Amino acid sequence: MSIVVKERLRESGLLHLTTHEDRVEIDRMIEEITGMYCDEGVKVLSESEFLEIVESIIRRRKKKKAERTVEVV
Repeated sequence: MSIVVKERLRESGLLHLTTHEDRVEIDRMIEEITGMYCDEGVKVLSESEFLEIVESIIRRRKKKKAERTVEVV
């Protein structure tokens, strides 16, 4: 997991909203979008691009959690 990504999440006030798995997925998405290693890729993203990535990962996790809850019931 990228320390640079973790620090950017902390600066944005979003670190507490993410799990370790979320942060690993954020790293992967940054690498996919930028074609760079995540530590370098996160530096070229605008704040809005970074927030969009983070929010999409958080939404995906919440959706999966909701789907698992429905299956249990």
